[in-house]
Amino acid sequence: MKVGKIEYKNVMPIYYYADQGKQLEHVEFDTRIPAALNHAMATGEIGVGPISSFSYAENHDKYQLMPDLSVSSDGKVRSIYLFSKKPLEYLDGSRIALTSSSATSVALLKVIMHHFYQLQPVYQTMPPHLPSMLQEHDAALLIGDDAIRTKWTSTTPYVYDLGELWKKWTNYTMTYAVWAIRKEWIDQEQLALNELYHAFTQSKQQARRHLDPIIQTLIQDFGGTVTFWTDYFNGLKYDFGPKQIEGLEYFYRLAYECGLLHRPCQVETWTPEQPFVAY
Repeated sequence: MKVGKIEYKNVMPIYYYADQGKQLEHVEFDTRIPAALNHAMATGEIGVGPISSFSYAENHDKYQLMPDLSVSSDGKVRSIYLFSKKPLEYLDGSRIALTSSSATSVALLKVIMHHFYQLQPVYQTMPPHLPSMLQEHDAALLIGDDAIRTKWTSTTPYVYDLGELWKKWTNYTMTYAVWAIRKEWIDQEQLALNELYHAFTQSKQQARRHLDPIIQTLIQDFGGTVTFWTDYFNGLKYDFGPKQIEGLEYFYRLAYECGLLHRPCQVETWTPEQPFVAY
């Protein structure tokens, strides 16, 4: 069974221990950036996996969402940044370069600019490379690993965390990625989906208790410090319950009012079977 996997480090708690488990030997993980996963899921190339929460809203008639699994934040997200040459309030009419890697962060920036600051910048999508993006633009949006690396080294005068801005203006959590299942898979792959879901949720729980191996792997392969990665993962929320759904549906309403969505969207979740427990 081909299962999507986001290329970025923010999903490691959900995959790290699941990938080590023998119960997923029949699973082939397809690792891509969010934009590519969004497309592969929408076309049916992949039947289950994480997608941008905005992509779910665009195609929600095709999907149900796994409960209790997301990439969310209740404030700073520390991997979605607007790098700007001038204060955000002065970006009206300015040119902003948008990463080509995602959908949610782009829509979130447009919602923030329109609803909360009443600004109308000119947007252009580009590959995620800050020096190139800022050559002819006043600001640039980066996400994921690109945003983390750039934040460590950038000397750009103004840097804004979109999760922090969303929390400031709405007091809601923000959900960036959700785990979607194409509806035709629900009947065809029910047993495999249950095994996959429980492996993911167990990995998430195990990562909460044993984060150190993940952090040491990241320091070795990616860089950073124990303090950075501890703050990073503790700031992210991997649940997807009523609190996250309420914040996400509010985001969808604002996106619809901005003209970014053709129709309002309400979240539809899948109901997994309880795992068998032998006594």
